[in-house]
Amino acid sequence: MRRKPLFPPPQEVGSQKKLRNKGRQDYTVLTVNGRVCVTRIRWHGSDGSRTVVDGYLDRAERTISVGVREMACRLNGGGTNFDRTAENLAQVAQVSASGETLRTLIEDEGRKVVKAFREGTLPITWTAKDCVVEPGTAGPTRVYFGCDGVMAPMVTEGEKAKRRQNIKAKRRGRTCRPLPRAKAGADQKYKEFKLVTYYDEPKKHRLVLGTKGNGQEAGRIMRRLAGRIDLAAAAEKVGNVDGAPWIRGQVEGRCLPLDALGLDFYHLAENVHKARRVVYGESDSAGMVWAGDILHAFKHDGYDLTWEKLVTWRALWRGPKRAAADALMNYVRERREMILYPEFAAKGWQIGSGPTESCCKTLTQRLKGSGMRWDADNAEAIMALGSLRESNLWKTYWQTQLSQTT
Repeated sequence: MRRKPLFPPPQEVGSQKKLRNKGRQDYTVLTVNGRVCVTRIRWHGSDGSRTVVDGYLDRAERTISVGVREMACRLNGGGTNFDRTAENLAQVAQVSASGETLRTLIEDEGRKVVKAFREGTLPITWTAKDCVVEPGTAGPTRVYFGCDGVMAPMVTEGEKAKRRQNIKAKRRGRTCRPLPRAKAGADQKYKEFKLVTYYDEPKKHRLVLGTKGNGQEAGRIMRRLAGRIDLAAAAEKVGNVDGAPWIRGQVEGRCLPLDALGLDFYHLAENVHKARRVVYGESDSAGMVWAGDILHAFKHDGYDLTWEKLVTWRALWRGPKRAAADALMNYVRERREMILYPEFAAKGWQIGSGPTESCCKTLTQRLKGSGMRWDADNAEAIMALGSLRESNLWKTYWQTQLSQTT
């Protein structure tokens, strides 16, 4: 006796005709519990064949589950290379995948994060109204803005050509699939990536994102993230940056609603000590005293009085020492409007960009291992995963991914 099917065949959306059963087919998914094999029916209609149940198993029809993707990305953040990440994944979760498979998976996931930030589909868990200076009180709200550039190692065109030649040599005499089209390499060994940060006084709330793009793209990120956290709603909006002209240009051009944009004190000190080493030598005690006095004056007396001290000091020197003094004075004169340390201190505002500098280090740590070289888009993807951690959005992102598959 012929068995009656438990469920009727699915129908085409337009014609409502029943689809034809093409037999069963296996489908495997790599999950945190190992590789799972599912046998399902493939159906055929006028528009081709498909397996209807796949949409319920996984809307994107991925062959690697969200759980595995998250675990791989998490382990990669503290790893040194993709092969080591594959070893750790196998040890921790008994999930076997090659380093190359994980490289593709992790970089693709990072690009999804970049897209989610760009399109505003990643929920941000805080706004400027949450950034109270003293948590637990009804005091004023304060948000800090930071921006910086950080270098990352790139794969040059010459290195790519050499790698391709080595691969062809290994494949010689063997039947292999054709190599994919060569991807263009970088024109220099290092590229500057731009980072934009927003954070509150106690560092409880932070939003970070890096980009491979130029200053214009960084400016768009400044404006976009400011809108996501409703920066204008904060009672106090303070910027601390290194004084690079492109940053100031973007802040002004994008009309960021900042109350003040200050020069990071550390970068000022770097330039003071650079002049000191030329004029006094590396470890001369008189030079140390002079540098300490100048920095104290900038911090407590402000620009005008300290400028007068620099003018008097400059007159003492000739030749290369005079040139070093001129370079320092040009640096501070060009940033006169940003040297606001007494004003910042009076309002209880920070004068350093430590949180931004910290993000420059943590977001590129995975990129700067021994011998590492990257394509710019892949480096940006790895940095985007780091942005999730630094922004405390890791859990939020993966919950969003899960919701899209159910």
